[in-house]
Amino acid sequence: MAEKILEVGNKRMKKLIELIAIGATVAVLALPPVANGLSKPETAQDQCTPENKLAWYNDFRQNFKGDTAKANELAKKWLACPEAAGEEQQAAYLKNFVTLYEKATRKDRITDFVYTKKDYAKAFELGKQILVDEPENLKVLIDLAYAGYASNNPSYSADTMTYAKKAIQLIESGKAPDAWNPYVSKDEALGYLYNAVASLTVQKDPAEALKSLLKAAQFEGKIKKLPTTFANIAGAYNDGPYAKLSADYEARFKGKDETPESKLALENINQTMDRMIDALARAVALAGNDAAYAANKKGWMETLTGWYKFRHNDSDAGLNEMISSILSKPLPPEPTPLTALPVSASTAGEGTPATGTTTASGAPAAAGTAAKPTATPATGVQKPATTTTPTTPAPNTANNATTPAKPTAAKPKPKRNHRP
Repeated sequence: MAEKILEVGNKRMKKLIELIAIGATVAVLALPPVANGLSKPETAQDQCTPENKLAWYNDFRQNFKGDTAKANELAKKWLACPEAAGEEQQAAYLKNFVTLYEKATRKDRITDFVYTKKDYAKAFELGKQILVDEPENLKVLIDLAYAGYASNNPSYSADTMTYAKKAIQLIESGKAPDAWNPYVSKDEALGYLYNAVASLTVQKDPAEALKSLLKAAQFEGKIKKLPTTFANIAGAYNDGPYAKLSADYEARFKGKDETPESKLALENINQTMDRMIDALARAVALAGNDAAYAANKKGWMETLTGWYKFRHNDSDAGLNEMISSILSKPLPPEPTPLTALPVSASTAGEGTPATGTTTASGAPAAAGTAAKPTATPATGVQKPATTTTPTTPAPNTANNATTPAKPTAAKPKPKRNHRP
């Protein structure tokens, strides 16, 4: 990554040297000459002695065409000292040089602040200055979106969301930076940008964050290959659509006789549970034997098993086969709400599992016995901590629309996706 950044920086620096040197040559030659041969002392009681200032100025004249970075440091050193009588021309020129240099190099300095020095405060300070002049500077928007996400600083959240959404809008409209560094491609950059938006949205609006997470997981790149991405998707389903559907079911049908309407509500809940099963299976499959995910994988697997058995009449038959093949299948989109019961579900006897619908694994779903789980397997952009063994509810044999228990799991701890 550093080599790519330096390569782009060197190209920009060549252009910068050409631009500054053209104007600087005339200006420097117009300034009064000074004696040569003086050197800057290594140490001095008073750094701003006339001798030091003279040496710095002479060094500046020697470097302003070839080594503009060094020339800029010398100019700033000189300007930090009190201005003496007769130095007005030199002072004016050096101030102009520093202004031009730092404006020309500030984009590269943001990249350095964000990815090398990780000084996110300076990155934001400098980036806002650039965006005043160039509000659609895509590279700066991408870098600041990453800085805000990586900083985990709530005070940057509003700006980070703005920058990330603006960058997404520009990229999807066809714009591109000079280089995608430190990302390897447009797709990888979009994956990270959508993931950043999700991370800033998930606590307040998990349903909205889910949309961004699903988008992030579609783009080729690191985000798509992270098991945590899919654990986060399962959590967003749980805290968003599933929570809403479950609350609605309880409010409308709890303790009442089963009706076509209550069956339809359960079918919609089942659709969401199947998406959660799919996402957790992907998390487990991607974790593989990676020791870094061993603890997380255990929790994901326990929660997945509970959900899967809940949807398959207390059986885990086919679960391992599902996990081994899940990555060969496309990630399903959010389910479209059902407005009418499938034929088999509408004709199934009360208290009898319907066999006409299927789960994410392709196995029959027990629509007639599905019900509202009672504890969350994951919450938001998170990783499971330790989990308890999920419990499986008994079939609903009564003629009432009750809500049996969901697989139980300990509350997970927050987990943020990794850096590029």
